[in-house]
Amino acid sequence: MLNKSLFISAMTSSLLLAFNPAFSADAPMKNQAQEQVYGSQLMTQQERTEYQAKMRNAKTSEEREQIRAQHHKEMQVRARQQGVTLPDEPPARGMGGGMGPGGGMGSGGGMGSGGGR
Repeated sequence: MLNKSLFISAMTSSLLLAFNPAFSADAPMKNQAQEQVYGSQLMTQQERTEYQAKMRNAKTSEEREQIRAQHHKEMQVRARQQGVTLPDEPPARGMGGGMGPGGGMGSGGGMGSGGGR
C-alpha cells in the first residue's frame, strides 16, 4: 500500500514538473534569449516582446538588420538619457544558445542510419 502511495506521489510530481512552464527545460533558454536583446535591461517586458515579434515577422535578413540597427540607436539614446553605459556593439548574433543559419550539426554529425562505422 505504501509503495502504491509513493508511486502515485512520484507520478503526480513528475507530471506537475513536466507541464509547468516555469520548470520546463526550455525556460532558461527563453530567459537567455531575452538577455541577448541589446539594451534589454532598459526595456519593459512589453517592449522586449514587441521587438522580438518584429524580428520574427521580418521577411528578410536585410529587414532584420534594419530593425536591429534602429533598435541599437534607440537603446544608445535611452542609455545616455538614463546615465547607463551600454557596449558600443550589440552581442554577437548566434551566441545565445539558439541556432541561427548554419547552426546545426552539419552533414554527417548525427547518429542517423548508416552513421555507424
